[in-house]
Amino acid sequence: MSKQQQSNLAEHNITLRTAVMIMYCLVAAGCFGIDEMIPDGGPGITIIILCILPFVWAAPQALCSAELGSAITDAGGFYKWIQRGLGEFWGFQGGWCRTLSCYIDNTVYVVLAGSYAKMLIPGMTETAQFIFMVSIVLVFTIINLLGIEEIGKVSTIFSVFIFLVFLAITVIGFMNWNQNPMDPLYNSADYTFLGSIGATLATGMWMYSGYTSMSTLATECKDKSVIPRGLLIIMPLVALTYILPTIASLASVGNWQDWSPDGGISFGHVLALVGSWGIPVFTITAICAELSMFNTQMISISRGFYGMAVDNLAPKSLTKVSKKRRVPYISVLSITLVSVLLCNFNFDVLVTMDVMLLMVDYVLVFLSTAVLRRREPDMPRPFRIPGGDKFVNLLIAPGLIIAVAALFLNGADYYLGGMIAFISSPIMYIIWKRMYGGLYVNDPEKYPINPRTKLAVGDFHRITIVFGIIAVIGLIGSLWWFDWYEVGWESYYEEAYCGLKFMGSDGAAIKEWINNAMLVISVLYAVIAVVFKVAGNKIDRKNA
Repeated sequence: MSKQQQSNLAEHNITLRTAVMIMYCLVAAGCFGIDEMIPDGGPGITIIILCILPFVWAAPQALCSAELGSAITDAGGFYKWIQRGLGEFWGFQGGWCRTLSCYIDNTVYVVLAGSYAKMLIPGMTETAQFIFMVSIVLVFTIINLLGIEEIGKVSTIFSVFIFLVFLAITVIGFMNWNQNPMDPLYNSADYTFLGSIGATLATGMWMYSGYTSMSTLATECKDKSVIPRGLLIIMPLVALTYILPTIASLASVGNWQDWSPDGGISFGHVLALVGSWGIPVFTITAICAELSMFNTQMISISRGFYGMAVDNLAPKSLTKVSKKRRVPYISVLSITLVSVLLCNFNFDVLVTMDVMLLMVDYVLVFLSTAVLRRREPDMPRPFRIPGGDKFVNLLIAPGLIIAVAALFLNGADYYLGGMIAFISSPIMYIIWKRMYGGLYVNDPEKYPINPRTKLAVGDFHRITIVFGIIAVIGLIGSLWWFDWYEVGWESYYEEAYCGLKFMGSDGAAIKEWINNAMLVISVLYAVIAVVFKVAGNKIDRKNA
């Protein structure tokens, strides 16, 4: 299987510097997103979360990715890690959820670039903005069709420019320090202390995510060590480029409650302390950041479905590569099509689906790291997390806890969105496994199927686990947790969903609608879990 993957995708001489630049664009590309955390949770909570998450959220991702990426370099990256550790079914769940999430995210980057362009050119019409967004998609499609080396060059240019701008923000901010950057500790006007944590945690986790993304490109790097080594460099670099500019900016321009990516206070106002050019330069930087993320995410996502297609768990057309560059052009063009079709949509609702989809992938990667340590202790690992197996368990424990906590702290709307999006994963597995055969086609003895279900032996029981877990969390949330936790959130719901009239006319009605919808879907998922459990006991008894 690995040989097939490596013969289809060409290897390139990717340097450590290039790998780090691509990773910087995948993970960070500046501090964009923090300007939403500050007014939501408050300046103190924002800085605390930015300082804590590198140790309990980013470090487990980066170190697990470095170890597994050094040992398993097949195309598909994190999807192959999960498959190796937990099996075919769970590998698909992780691969599908992460890739679907990235399809949504990537279009958001285009929309944000269009919004920043309109801020830079106030007279820009909606038609001109749409043409600008489509042009972005087409330009970076061409770059992606040229291959990883060209993407690396573009990423280097973007990364250096973005890094220099935020370095300037940090220096100017510290030179103009005039107030306590952590005062107040949290946004007591809108939330409790716990609510402020929840209001900022989702964005913070998103900003410290993406360390597994580069893994899908491992097959195309001749030097397989550049990605694990790059991860160890990028982890502290990203943390510093978040924390220092944030402290410097809050200490110099303050006005934490007025921060906003939509024309409010921003990091650009720090640059404006030394010249009126500051805000336009920062807006250009914001556009470059969104473009850099779109560019690098496109290459990462396209290799995600490629690896699944090689394993007969996605359409085989996704494995087609260009003759000269050996780029999976069908996968790349699928991203182009989705981005063009969706770039005029409102993403307020779609983004709520992201959190659960991302959590599925990260939880499965963490578990795979621990399982493979126990199941395959002698597997060659050029990079091995120091400290032994017990330390690995301690390392991933906070990540697992935070991933589960995020489902409860991000709000009922995020959990409901995740429930709706996640059902696509087991459904697509059932469809594509039956259509294309999965790993059974490659090795029938090692990966047997149940002749009655055409799925892998034990899959009914695994599907039971999936629906059962989601149902239990949903029932806890709808019957108790969110009613208690979201006291005072009516204004948030009214502002976020007032355009969706079917949900209600005010915040209280919208909040009630979301809780009721969550309860109904949770009961439905519980019924599905019971059905698969009963059916599994009858026709799928052997648990593989």
